[in-house]
Amino acid sequence: MKYNVLIVDDHFVVREGLKLILETSDEYQVVGEAENGQIAVELALELQPDVILMDLNMPVMDGLEAMEKLQQQQCMIPVVILTTYNEDDLMIKGLAMGAKGYLLKDSKREHLFRTLDSAIRGETLLQPEIMQTVFQARSKAVSSTPTRTSSQSSYSAVLLSNREKIVLQAIAHGHRSKDIAFDMGISERTVKAHLTNIYNKLGVDSRAQAVAFAIEKGIVHL
Repeated sequence: MKYNVLIVDDHFVVREGLKLILETSDEYQVVGEAENGQIAVELALELQPDVILMDLNMPVMDGLEAMEKLQQQQCMIPVVILTTYNEDDLMIKGLAMGAKGYLLKDSKREHLFRTLDSAIRGETLLQPEIMQTVFQARSKAVSSTPTRTSSQSSYSAVLLSNREKIVLQAIAHGHRSKDIAFDMGISERTVKAHLTNIYNKLGVDSRAQAVAFAIEKGIVHL
């Protein structure tokens, strides 16, 4: 059984290049292409792919708007951002919105598949410094919302159980849920339950945001 991929990019050459790479894999197949965010939203809702490769800078509707539209439709398909070297601000905004990772358009084949694998598992491949920037972007976005004060967030961090702290430390070092489960002698489902509790207590909604928060507050150390 192959995982279905939707490629979204306004450059035909980029789409064709990604298709050629994905066709070399026995695990992935391209089920749709879109040249802008508007078409991407329509195809995502229709095709329900397993993962979306999403460009950010596109005509008609950009990638960030498309992600927002999908979230409004309760469409939780994992998104991996396609970006270039001069799109750092857009990339950070996309990650803060919940994208599962990012790829430079000239990324190597191995990195492409590794990032897709992680996204489908619900995990995120990000460097610690990127995670920190994601958290700062998210903090600015919600600073005007009275949902949770900084003191409340710090208090929630104290309420993390020892096992939750171990899981948080492990994901900060890039370990997969499967590996964490093996090391701790628990099931992968239990690891995911710990992650859900961590997200709720820290007021975040992704691994990247949880790790960034933990780094800033000194809950975990790299």
